[in-house]
Amino acid sequence: MHRIYRNIERILSQVIRRAAGQLLILFLAMAQRGTAVEVLTNEWFLNTWTSSQTCPAIAPDGTIYFGTFTGRLWAVRPDGSRKWVFRTGLEIQSSPAVGVDGTVYFGSRDRKFYAVGPDGKKKWDFPTGGWVDSSPALASDGLVCFGSWDKMFYAFSPQGEQRWHFATAGPIVSSPAIDTNGTIYFGSHDKKLYALTPDGKQKWSYAVGAPIVSSPALTLGEILYFTSVDGSFYALNLDGTLRWRLRTGGITESSPVIGLDGTIYVGVNKQLWAITPKGEKKWDRNVEDLIQTTPCILSDCSICFESGWGVLLNITADRDLNWVYKGVGRGPPAVAPTGEIYVADVIHFLALANKIPIANSPWPKFRGNSRNTGNVKDVP
Repeated sequence: MHRIYRNIERILSQVIRRAAGQLLILFLAMAQRGTAVEVLTNEWFLNTWTSSQTCPAIAPDGTIYFGTFTGRLWAVRPDGSRKWVFRTGLEIQSSPAVGVDGTVYFGSRDRKFYAVGPDGKKKWDFPTGGWVDSSPALASDGLVCFGSWDKMFYAFSPQGEQRWHFATAGPIVSSPAIDTNGTIYFGSHDKKLYALTPDGKQKWSYAVGAPIVSSPALTLGEILYFTSVDGSFYALNLDGTLRWRLRTGGITESSPVIGLDGTIYVGVNKQLWAITPKGEKKWDRNVEDLIQTTPCILSDCSICFESGWGVLLNITADRDLNWVYKGVGRGPPAVAPTGEIYVADVIHFLALANKIPIANSPWPKFRGNSRNTGNVKDVP
């Protein structure tokens, strides 16, 4: 019964956000000096009767996977029809990742990590000592790795054999990133960013002033970007030395993404920031509430991000508004090869009628690519 009340409360809060989003659209129209704001339409929607805060993963065959507040992993065909639903014991905050063989990997707040086949049948699961909100990363050799609230970082074979684990001094909600050499990077509540070898040995750690709850982004073989709730944005060389640090004052969970020209975009409290590769702030764009989700970059260099009021915005690299869609949830968007944007609202899963595909940059979205592997080799 308590869970039902929580779901009702969640839906009501998002209804309020949707109404606030309508006000934001009116405000944006006024800010455009009377120019009409294009409101994007959806191509289809699927009733899920719950919300989602995960970033959808897209398999090579077009199947879309996402987790929900009610503990279901959904598989949806590109036409919006339900393929199957897999049930776990509690909420899914961990964004799924799709392996080369179609296996879907994800964690749940029932304290388990799951591997589910493309037919919807469980291959294996592993019980941890805490929630698994961290989204998994998939190495090129098939290694599956993720963190847990039990303060441990785990690595498994695709068959479910535990290869190794690594202990930190704090819960891990940050999702790992893997570079071209197989090095694994992730943050912890213990105020450190870790670099581990593919066999689980620590290469180095970098201490910051507060927990790291967002997830790192990588360029090809050169730089690691991440934020901390100490209010700073960091760029590290891959040997663990500091390249630069930029004071932002940000405390939200939004993770950085990288544009085609190397510009970095990240949500900083109630603003979207654009940062140069040299660590200088280019500009900011204000919205009306905290930006918790991670933006994504399209191939025309435009940026999509959620306003905090349930409005998905698309702006140019010069901050001009292209279009809006009102009523989305807090999950990062995913983009199909043909441009459709997949996102959830209060009780639906949606395909928005966009025609611009994802940018072919090293890290254009949360988890880096359409399969959500967190591996910089798996570029769009």
